[in-house]
Amino acid sequence: MAMTQKYPFYVRITVILFGLILASFALANLRDILIPFSFALFLAILLNPLVDRLERWRLPRVPSIVLGLLVAIVVIGGVWYFLAVQMSHFTDQLPVFERKMGDLVARLQQELSRKIPLDRQNHYLAQVKSGVEPLVAHALGSVAGTLITVSLLPLYTFLLLYYKTLILNFLYEIFAEDKEGEVRTVLRQVRGSMQSYIYGLLIEGLIVATMNTLALLLLGVPYAVLLGVMGAILNVLPFFGGILAALLPIGVATITKDGIHTQIAIAISYIIIQFIDNHFLIPYIVSSRVRINALISILAVLLGAAVWGLSGMFLSIPFIGVLKIIFDRIPEMQPWGRLLGSEVEVRKRRRPPMGGRVRNAKQEFRRR
Repeated sequence: MAMTQKYPFYVRITVILFGLILASFALANLRDILIPFSFALFLAILLNPLVDRLERWRLPRVPSIVLGLLVAIVVIGGVWYFLAVQMSHFTDQLPVFERKMGDLVARLQQELSRKIPLDRQNHYLAQVKSGVEPLVAHALGSVAGTLITVSLLPLYTFLLLYYKTLILNFLYEIFAEDKEGEVRTVLRQVRGSMQSYIYGLLIEGLIVATMNTLALLLLGVPYAVLLGVMGAILNVLPFFGGILAALLPIGVATITKDGIHTQIAIAISYIIIQFIDNHFLIPYIVSSRVRINALISILAVLLGAAVWGLSGMFLSIPFIGVLKIIFDRIPEMQPWGRLLGSEVEVRKRRRPPMGGRVRNAKQEFRRR
């Protein structure tokens, strides 16, 4: 308390802002190393219960970690193989989609030519194309860079699990000895909450993918499974993800079907799915204790995209959720945890009773 009162508020806030800027600069310059390490950290948290269970079954640590990594590789590889097969079928139909898209644009231009000349429309389309191409190239470059550095993911995960005890002992030793029990309790609570939070995100994504796929199958939208899974992945992004998840099947339906009835049905279905997700899945599966408010969510996604690109957009929300878990369990950081959360509490200032104010006034008069 004495240290916080020693310096004025504007000095402390300047130091905090300078630290955040320095941290952002370091994160941006070390992205090729830290992005796979961040994914490996979450993967190690997910695999830790399985590795502990295998060790309790008298299996040595190294074989336990290797077996856990093999399970993760099989699951992740199966999902990637499924998406790759679906994407290959989708790309086979791209010429057909391009032709239908060209016909649709031509009809739209003919309708708009009554108000806007065709040469001006072509000029606008060229400007939009020139602005979109760099964004697509940047996104593809970010994905390619992530795929190149993802080769470090198994190595990082193995080392994090192997040196888990060493890392925990380091955290115990950097604090005072009289606080070792408190630190041990906080770390145990944080580890359990992080595991339940990440498992909750995975279960929620599986349910959302299932609902998306069923809705698109019932509406007869092509590539319903691929679009449903991609929508669940995009759903990690707050607000933007839900809009993008709906625009993908709406665009496919616009190209492949006549009229607008299917597009309207897709929009209504995705609104209902978002309502179920926000009001039932997230509070009861992900847990309301780590819900992040809308302002922090949008800022986190934008900052993550600015620092780490596409990977930062997906990692930002889990990282903010983990920070909130840690902040909520450290008394000095609880105000920051409340700032990140979605619960709004109105704190009323307690006024002293009238008699107390009169006594204080008399004491002040006597001192004068």
